[in-house]
Amino acid sequence: MTTRPDYIPRNILAFSVFMRNMLDYVKTHKTAWGHIPAAVITDLTGLLEDLDVILQETAGQSNAAQNLARREAQAAATRGVRAFVNQYLRFAPVSNVDRVEMGVPNRDTIPTNIPPPSIPVEGTLSFPAIGLVEMYNIRPSGEKSDQRSKHGVRIYYGVMGEPSETNKFRIAAPPKTGNDLPHSVFTRRLRHRFDFAGENGNKVYFCLRYENSKGQAGPWGKIISAFVP
Repeated sequence: MTTRPDYIPRNILAFSVFMRNMLDYVKTHKTAWGHIPAAVITDLTGLLEDLDVILQETAGQSNAAQNLARREAQAAATRGVRAFVNQYLRFAPVSNVDRVEMGVPNRDTIPTNIPPPSIPVEGTLSFPAIGLVEMYNIRPSGEKSDQRSKHGVRIYYGVMGEPSETNKFRIAAPPKTGNDLPHSVFTRRLRHRFDFAGENGNKVYFCLRYENSKGQAGPWGKIISAFVP
């Protein structure tokens, strides 16, 4: 597999332009894609606005405090961009063309010997506090698999209820497979905590599957469900 240079510009002005162009494209296509919560876009826009304020306030200045302020604002915005890209832009409905337009690299198409994941994955639920549901002990379902084929796990989920403009992740009927769950999060860890504040007593469904470093997904695991405490 070849190694690409980092797609995020190191120069702060070039980074600001890159981030703005990406956000403009996302805002134009978010309705058609339908999987990115409005609050996530608002948070990312806030990081860009914070960066713009620092750039305006320190324009033409270069003392130690102002340089530190610029670095900190850029670092915070960069962390936000990386997390956003990895969670929302790496998979369908976002297309390869969309990613090119945003300056986000597509998956490496150079063949390697790493196979796609071949077995299901499962996890166990715990309830650490009111509104919190944690998926832990994420593990292969049954037999062991080739560790090279596992890059991480995508956890699909949805909460029962009538879908609305502000709660698009709700589902109206119990899912049959992970394809019926509208939202997902990717993790390389063996646990992930969900905050379902305000959903107390509602039923939540999960389904997991492995993804390797080329974005190839394994088979679906079993549907897991629980009531939000």
